[in-house]
Amino acid sequence: MEDKRVQSVLNTTRRNLTLSYGYAACAFFGINTLWVIFLQQQGLSLVEIGLCESVFHLTSFLSEVPSGVIADRFGYRPVLIISRLMAIGHALIMLTAHSLGWLLLAFILQAWAYNLQSGTIEAAQYDSLVNTQATQHYPRVTTILNTTIEVADTLGVVLAGWLMPQHLSVTYWVYLAAALIAILAISGLHVPQRQLTKTHSTQPSLRTILRAAAHLLVTQRRLRLLMIFDALFSALGTTYYYYFQTVMTAQHFSGRLITTILIASMALNIVAIQLTPWLQRHQTQHQLLYGLCLSMIMALLSAFSHAIGLLVLIYLVINSLMALIEPLFSNYYNQLIPNGQRATLLSVASMVFSLAMISAFPLIGWLIQRVGFAVTFGSCGLLTLIALLSLYGYARRRAVQH
Repeated sequence: MEDKRVQSVLNTTRRNLTLSYGYAACAFFGINTLWVIFLQQQGLSLVEIGLCESVFHLTSFLSEVPSGVIADRFGYRPVLIISRLMAIGHALIMLTAHSLGWLLLAFILQAWAYNLQSGTIEAAQYDSLVNTQATQHYPRVTTILNTTIEVADTLGVVLAGWLMPQHLSVTYWVYLAAALIAILAISGLHVPQRQLTKTHSTQPSLRTILRAAAHLLVTQRRLRLLMIFDALFSALGTTYYYYFQTVMTAQHFSGRLITTILIASMALNIVAIQLTPWLQRHQTQHQLLYGLCLSMIMALLSAFSHAIGLLVLIYLVINSLMALIEPLFSNYYNQLIPNGQRATLLSVASMVFSLAMISAFPLIGWLIQRVGFAVTFGSCGLLTLIALLSLYGYARRRAVQH
């Protein structure tokens, strides 16, 4: 009887992991990634496009922690289903909107869709492994998850590239269909037994969860610093990734060229993700973080050259760094965050990123309109270098004092 129970738990864990991979493939299918070009085709300026993304991140900032608490309190499956329903609403508005106000509403819905799944998939996977006492396999699981996301995202973008420039609206119909498939996939998710045994009376209140999360952030300086680094690094990479679409349109990149660039990016991203477990075994956390930061700085400083080929190369490098950082930080966070608060605190990390993006995205859009793409991101690299040198000097002085 005990052997049957153990086998049943193992089968449930395998099914949970498989379903979560399928959900991720559909939810992160990057068919709508060229939304900057789509909005440009609708007549929006870069400042208005930046405002849309800013509203997205403001909504994300306000909603992130509540969404994580909901996942911790009520389970992962309903939250992930509601996430895709919000995505369907976003797609329908993008297909029919003819004013900035409606587009802003679309980005609010997209933010809710993002928030509700932010950290939830990873937390569900980790808790499934906890249920079978197999958390040592989490780095491999998160590597598979991020590889799945990268492949799905890039395949979607490649398809969108083929549909440029006349048929980008079709991308949102495909996005809608993918959301429906994701709902079907995650409907079979089985909550780990340790959560099912909880009764309503024994579940901690929302206030208790938030207080515990706040206490953990106050007492764990390392966790706070990781979240800040993750947010700033990701904000730089994300703004370059999306605003590079303006270079594609300005330079009249053909659909074939865009497809070639994106296929190369997918290949490099998959290699970067596969390297993550090896890097974690052979490099300390400080070495990895400094290496990532210096790589980002060197890439951004190279933008000052204005050479189109080099800007494309920077795009590939930054995308690879972003692919590398995802499983890296997912593992760091899950090592530091206790069960029962995992989705909440992963949502806090996402909230910090949103805070950085609220101001960064419209500001960079405005700067690109004023001084150009290359000067804007080259200057970002220079400012990041100055900040890193200042931080290094501060750390050295503190080390000498102690």
